[in-house]
Amino acid sequence: MPPTSFSCSFFTLQPRFNSYVNPIFRSLSFQLSSSPLPFNAHFSSIRLRSSLSRPAETDSPTGGRSGALTPGPSVGADVQKIDVNPPKGTRDFPPEDMRLRNWLFNHFKEVSRLYGFEEVDYPVLESEALFTRKAGEEIKDQLYCFEDRGNRRVALRPELTPSLARLVIQKGKSVPLPIKWFTVGQCWRYERMTRGRRREHYQWNMDIIGVPGVMAEAELLSSIVTLFKRIGITESDVGFKVSSRKVLQEVLNCYSVPEHLFGKVCVIIDKIEKIPVDEIKKELKAVGLSQEAVQKLLQVLSVKSLEELEERLGSSGEAIADLKQLFSLAEKIGFSKWLQFDASVVRGLAYYTGIVFEAYQHSHAQPQLSHAHPQGFDREGKLRAICGGGRYDHLFSTFGADDIAACGFGFGDAVIVELLKEKGLLPELNLNVDDIVCALDEDLQGRAAMVANILREKGHSVELVLESKQLKWVFKRAARVNAERLVLVGNSEWQRGVVGVKILSTAEQYEIKLDDLK
Repeated sequence: MPPTSFSCSFFTLQPRFNSYVNPIFRSLSFQLSSSPLPFNAHFSSIRLRSSLSRPAETDSPTGGRSGALTPGPSVGADVQKIDVNPPKGTRDFPPEDMRLRNWLFNHFKEVSRLYGFEEVDYPVLESEALFTRKAGEEIKDQLYCFEDRGNRRVALRPELTPSLARLVIQKGKSVPLPIKWFTVGQCWRYERMTRGRRREHYQWNMDIIGVPGVMAEAELLSSIVTLFKRIGITESDVGFKVSSRKVLQEVLNCYSVPEHLFGKVCVIIDKIEKIPVDEIKKELKAVGLSQEAVQKLLQVLSVKSLEELEERLGSSGEAIADLKQLFSLAEKIGFSKWLQFDASVVRGLAYYTGIVFEAYQHSHAQPQLSHAHPQGFDREGKLRAICGGGRYDHLFSTFGADDIAACGFGFGDAVIVELLKEKGLLPELNLNVDDIVCALDEDLQGRAAMVANILREKGHSVELVLESKQLKWVFKRAARVNAERLVLVGNSEWQRGVVGVKILSTAEQYEIKLDDLK
């Protein structure tokens, strides 16, 4: 049945609709069309008054909700008010923040899908031993760990890669190589908080297991660039510092530095932009490096171009070959402008073995530069690394399994949100529903609920007015939730098998049979 205009009986039998709808709608339409303020700003004062007048919800003694504004009976003079702030370094996600989180996570998942990765997840609580592989790693001192009631040492996961390795080992040969998995999971680290650094955060990981060549690293870097482009970040905003752990290994081999010191040296070098150089020298000497080895190492780590690195190390090493191939692939794929060689990048975790990379914000004072140029990144420490990763071919053997070629990255949610705020790139994410359904008489509320369910079964998002409210309130509520339609259930209309519909953007109104409601 095609939509028809409202019948006269609708307005005659429903005087509330006639007296409220038209003047209210005209008033709201005028405000929305003539004012430069954002849509939701017109209703902020309404929401404020509503929240101030609404009784606070508290837990009732029976476990339900109480509408009383004052607390329930006191259970003792020593009762203290609960601290309503989340633990230091953690976050609540009220609806507006949850919309932003979902928006970002959806981009993570969509990019992963575009690159053919499958989603996995792991327990937030893992065995502590999974994260305490090597002495000297900073992460050991940042664990939220404890002994459970079964006398087992457990920890909240500080990162996702060890859990990935555990699951790959568990699945064994039942999963054919290569494996391309991704996850978006919550991680916990007890660390000093700075801008973009929290004690809990969510992290997007993509990992490729079973591919030894640098084509895997190129694919991962390409996926991150795709994510940046989707959310409005350009190569003038962000760039990747790229190097290889093999560079450091070749220098240490020249001075006969024992293999077991390699991880400790990497942890120290990872602090090179966080503490003074003299402190770096002291720590390197403390772990057993000679004065000559320290001096040579710092000279190589200051190199910012592949050409200069090749002059110092020669062209026969694996590090130079891998890096040249990676930059060549980046040129062919189309993201070479995002990359810059920087020998000081080693990543602090001991399990990295080859190519490593970190994404940082470009400094505003510098133009966008390629891998051949020494400057271009923000050194002021306003934001920590946006993401980072690399190759970890020997991680599996630290858990007693055979090694498998592997590489991956971690991308935190907190830093990228800070950057998007700074760039003015955060999207406007308002609550939106398709329909708001209201009964015009209290005894029709059950029928209004039935109409709401009919629409929901057809895929509509529907807000059902759960109490008897004046139409003035309903229109204000519709504006707050950005509803497209108002569906009104009246008594005489219901008897004729129809409901009233008003298109809120155009003021078009009509009656329609329930069977034709879409």
